[in-house]
Amino acid sequence: MIRNKKPLQLYFNQQSIDKYIYLDMMKFKVKHILFVATLYDAFILESEDSFFEKFMGEIYQYSLFSVPRITGVSTAEEALDLLKTTHFDLVILMAGIDREAPIIISEQIRAANESLPIYLLLNKKSDIRYFEELAPTIRSVDKLFVWNGDSQILFAIVKSTEDSVNVENDTKIGLVRVILLIEDSPLYYSKYLQILYDIVFGQVQQLLPEVEKNEIDKICKMRSRPKILLARNYEDAIYIFNKYKDFMLCVISDVEFERSGKMDKNAGVRFIKYVQSHISNLPVILQSSENRNAKIAEELNAAFINKNSETLLNEIRAYLKSYLGFGNFVFRDKESNKIAVAKSLREFETLLHQIPDESFYLHASENQLSLWLMARGEIQLAKTLNPIQIDNFKSMSESRQFFIDQIKKYKDEKKKGKILDFDETSTLDEKNIVSFAGGSLGGKGRGLAFINILIYNLDFSTLSNRINIFAPITVIIGTDEFQTFITRNNLFDKIIDPSVSFAELRRLFAEAHLSSTLLRKLKVFVSQIDKPIAVRSSSTSEDSITQPFAGVFDTYMVPNCSTNKKIVLEQLATAIKLIYASTFSDKARNYFAVIHHKIEEEKMAVVLQELVGNQYGDYYYPHISGVAKSYNYYPVAHMKPNEGFAVAAVGLGAYVVDGWQSFRFSPKYPKTGMYSIKDLLNSSQVEFYALNCKELKADFLKDGELASLDLLDISEAEKHGALAHCVSVYNPENDRLEAGLSSRGPRVINFANILQYDYIPLAETIRLLLNTIKEAFGSPVEIEYAVDLNRTKNGLPTFYLLQIKPLLADQPAQSITIDMKDKSKMVLFTKSSMGNGIVNGINDVIFADPKRFNKMKTLEMAEEIEALNKIMSKSERQYILIGPGRWGSRDRFVGVPVNWSQISNAKVIVEVSLENFPLDSSLGSHFFHNVTSMNIGYLSVQHTSSTDFLRWDSLNEQKVIHETKFFKHVRFKKDLTIIMDGKQRTAAIMNEE
Repeated sequence: MIRNKKPLQLYFNQQSIDKYIYLDMMKFKVKHILFVATLYDAFILESEDSFFEKFMGEIYQYSLFSVPRITGVSTAEEALDLLKTTHFDLVILMAGIDREAPIIISEQIRAANESLPIYLLLNKKSDIRYFEELAPTIRSVDKLFVWNGDSQILFAIVKSTEDSVNVENDTKIGLVRVILLIEDSPLYYSKYLQILYDIVFGQVQQLLPEVEKNEIDKICKMRSRPKILLARNYEDAIYIFNKYKDFMLCVISDVEFERSGKMDKNAGVRFIKYVQSHISNLPVILQSSENRNAKIAEELNAAFINKNSETLLNEIRAYLKSYLGFGNFVFRDKESNKIAVAKSLREFETLLHQIPDESFYLHASENQLSLWLMARGEIQLAKTLNPIQIDNFKSMSESRQFFIDQIKKYKDEKKKGKILDFDETSTLDEKNIVSFAGGSLGGKGRGLAFINILIYNLDFSTLSNRINIFAPITVIIGTDEFQTFITRNNLFDKIIDPSVSFAELRRLFAEAHLSSTLLRKLKVFVSQIDKPIAVRSSSTSEDSITQPFAGVFDTYMVPNCSTNKKIVLEQLATAIKLIYASTFSDKARNYFAVIHHKIEEEKMAVVLQELVGNQYGDYYYPHISGVAKSYNYYPVAHMKPNEGFAVAAVGLGAYVVDGWQSFRFSPKYPKTGMYSIKDLLNSSQVEFYALNCKELKADFLKDGELASLDLLDISEAEKHGALAHCVSVYNPENDRLEAGLSSRGPRVINFANILQYDYIPLAETIRLLLNTIKEAFGSPVEIEYAVDLNRTKNGLPTFYLLQIKPLLADQPAQSITIDMKDKSKMVLFTKSSMGNGIVNGINDVIFADPKRFNKMKTLEMAEEIEALNKIMSKSERQYILIGPGRWGSRDRFVGVPVNWSQISNAKVIVEVSLENFPLDSSLGSHFFHNVTSMNIGYLSVQHTSSTDFLRWDSLNEQKVIHETKFFKHVRFKKDLTIIMDGKQRTAAIMNEE
């Protein structure tokens, strides 16, 4: 069991690192440049060549997120005055007619600021030799650059400056790659830097469309680009290589440059040999103005570029694209003929399946596959593949499969815990949630996203060899589609029109049209899903931590049994539209009124899930479904509230959440019986919900949420063979329950084989998940689950986590004491209550008269209480509601089957037992969830208790305000005081008259 937050914290720390690591990269940005030039030179640059405008164009072209400001001055005095008051990151001096002027200015600036980078920009070829010879004596200028009429030089200067500062941090935390350029000629390194940055940023531009919907990923791609470092002598090159050799992507080296303070004609060759002694397969390009060095390059297994070539820049571009993998990956045969082109990682993976063996061997043996991945920023994957020797595999198919498997594994790891856009994935599986529309995921969607993170990223090794823990295949339609749907179909005026009934609104919504984009995606979804589909609401308020509620909006089950996928698509679309409509139901409006939430502020997402279960002839359902909560409001025996409880039933989960008779157990003490055999016989599950696959087209508009569901006798599940491990048989001879179906007798659904004899670790799984999720939420939680006992996946049964909801009820209890000396003033006292605090200001009580109660008339009673609740709502009066049996169950034979909106103005709810009408509280239902989340007092009074009591005579003595066939609304002369001791779980209603 997870006993602390460390495993969760480690995971989220890693997620935060992975997601935001790039925000800690490229910390240094050139934000302000001081540009010093004569007025004439500045005029020429700006007017004839639009130098600065084009530079800004480079910034925007590469989708960069910061634009340097350039301040221009023409004299040393102006420059020095500005430096006193303004921070600059870089100074660029323009060499004009007066060659001495920029040198003098640079010395003055250096005297004022020792650390500020100062570069001299030359624009005349005649100046190059002069300043090159002078450079060793000019200590105030850091570098010379040559402008050849292309504004990209300024972009290259800025990025080169940033790279030199950021490289140490960015390689350390982001593993970015380094391209080392060794060149001492300002003319050539100016050219090379321009072309290198153009290629690198062009590569990034090519990758951005793959992440266009995620701004964080855009930043990641921009900042994870290779850094380009310039060395102008042998010692600098050795220093840079030694420091960053673990991150080196490529070396581009001149042949002749300075070593030990002197020009060395073989410095480049010496350096390459040094590099290859450390990294034998590092890509190296040797560039020289002498063709004789081409042979040396060949001997060194390096590429060669002639610096005097008329197509020098194009050659560099071509070499880098083919040699380092920049651009698209071109698959070729041994004659270098193009076979196929991959523009993305997905295409690359697909083509690896298809290309001939000889092409795969050619590229893999020369390390071109990993180089291309490295150039794209897929660093971890490239490092996995790079050490692999293709000849070490037994066969070509084995080596190819290894590469494919590693790519798939890498992609799966990157997807873990993420919501994938529909276009990011070609197939749907259980490990990822796919988004079909933008906007909020809604409360339920957020919970499902969290489920996805938990299941596929945390270690449940204690259970891994006994049970699978999965989430169903899930798709979320974000709230953007809902808003578009309302607007495009002109529905808002109908929504706010009080004369339009909800029935009419449902019809209008059903006749309206979803977007063609969503329908296209739904068509793909339907084609890939063979099982029935659960279509669930996910409003922005639903299941939220601050105001959780449940069961207010619709849920539909689409059978998906027809071979005609057009029918399935139509039903799916109708279900989505009716869920949109349920946002504006009377039930929802009543709830929003209680929490003071404006209806126009509500937005609805929709969740599509593969329905868990198995096919049994014309029906489909899971072996087990249920609800579990980390907090138990009514612990019995030695159980503690924070140990939680679980409820389970055979069949679909609607049976549990709608409040039908289900089996309750403690996840911590599953073998401890909570009920007598007599109680189990009287309260065992006798029916279950199953999806009807016989009717290919359920009428959701006419019949609502239950249109596709049938309520079957539990004996049908036995005929289907689904009860073997879920049932016990009562043996009257020895008055005991015997697990399984080996004998005749009354059936009791108590999951004995599972809970008593550990057929599967159900209780342990629930306990582990509740503790883990509770830690993550920082509050009590509720989960909904389903179990498939068939061992079809990994040879194990499967526990499916379907939903997560937060609970608010476990708040620190105030110190409240109920004085039993005042017993005479009590209208009610109970030792079974939920809630904490003192409630004043209520003197209205609506109660079911026990003398008139008829358990066959509970549907009629629900209608009466709804009418009374509307009266109370209009008069803005809260009340205490008292009635027999269980409130909020759909099972009309165990209590009054109300939904939350029918009693929304009740501040305290009391459930009482009567003779021949036992009480079983609504702990697993949506109704109970809403009661707890609204901080409603919830009291239970057992008429057989020696301590609990309700003074019916006191109620009947009060003034009757309204009276119906089954209910009385009475008003006390003075306000009642409701006292709830949350620590002791006791409560009293005091009448101070």
